[in-house]
Amino acid sequence: MPFLSDTLARVKPSPTIAVTTKAAQLKAEGKDVIGLGAGEPDFDTPQNIKDAAKRAIDAGRTKYTAVDGIPELKAAICAKFLRENGLTYTPAQVTVGTGGKQTLYNALMATCNPGDEVIIPAPYWVSYPDMVLLAGGTPVPVVAGIETNFKLTPAQLEAAITPKTKWFIFNSPSNPTGAGYTRAELRALCDVLLRHPHVWIMSDDMYEHLVFGDFEFCTPAAVEPKLYDRTLTCNGVSKSYAMTGWRIGYAAGPVALIKAMGTIQSQSTSNPCSVSQYAALEALTGPQDFLAENRRVFERRRDLVVSMLNAAKGVTCPTPEGAFYVYPDISECIGKVTSGGTVISNDEVFATALLEETGVAVVFGAAFGLSPNFRVSYATADETLREACGRIQAFCAALT
Repeated sequence: MPFLSDTLARVKPSPTIAVTTKAAQLKAEGKDVIGLGAGEPDFDTPQNIKDAAKRAIDAGRTKYTAVDGIPELKAAICAKFLRENGLTYTPAQVTVGTGGKQTLYNALMATCNPGDEVIIPAPYWVSYPDMVLLAGGTPVPVVAGIETNFKLTPAQLEAAITPKTKWFIFNSPSNPTGAGYTRAELRALCDVLLRHPHVWIMSDDMYEHLVFGDFEFCTPAAVEPKLYDRTLTCNGVSKSYAMTGWRIGYAAGPVALIKAMGTIQSQSTSNPCSVSQYAALEALTGPQDFLAENRRVFERRRDLVVSMLNAAKGVTCPTPEGAFYVYPDISECIGKVTSGGTVISNDEVFATALLEETGVAVVFGAAFGLSPNFRVSYATADETLREACGRIQAFCAALT
């Protein structure tokens, strides 16, 4: 349409949201659909957090707040970073946004100029490249395939950096693969970044608390303090605290950057929901014991899904270190024909046929920058996962 901006032509709607929407529509039509597309815990928000929100409403805390967060929440975020990550920040170095996505977007909007490059390891969260494009920058995807367990190598990072590089986006554990970088692996990437002082680091730590076995989470500014002054450490309450709909994310970094992000936010959304901020305050300062129990549930589900998908003909599913996703490879399925007569030419066709023929909704790998794969979110009940993986096994067994 002629009145739409050129900016809109640079981006596309979120494929993960599109898959979830399509699955919901089919289910509403009476189809037997299992949705494994949404990156959303099936747990309810803990009761103490909901109670804190109710108290905030009853206390009349429903007015505008400071643009980038109430002082109490900023103080709690500072305490969280010190307690859990060994990072010292002041409230002036903290910003609170409407979900983690807004903090990332604000940072890119506040810093990117035409020609600026942003290195994004692929597979990547679907929104990273499009947010860079909206901000006027140039996304530079660097593929980290199954042979490196979906983790970027120091040599790849070194080769991708140019004089135009503005940001390196780092996400561990990762959406969509669940891959987590060990301290040694992150240390090696930090050594590369030390050699390039013009490159800033955006660390998306949203899945920090969702790690399994003896894997230990780490974040760049803590692993290499010399990077502290050019690192934006991003997090939120959505995944770990089952608060996706409350829409609270936060970030900490240099004062000048945080102030610039606040300027962007002041002219777009202004403050995040006041009630949600008080709920997030309780999340960060209240009991944390449920986190370990949730981790145990997710780890059990991970093991179930990995086992069943690896038993599917033509599917290879690595075991991730964290988050609640797996990212199976389906190279051996490409070129084959489904029982419904569809030729599997790529992973998008695979995902579409899987949904239409079995009612299982997954997200195709091309959306995340690496094919042929698909993403499964196992943030749902064990019996649902068992049924879904059984259908995937049957679908793959029928390929000829």
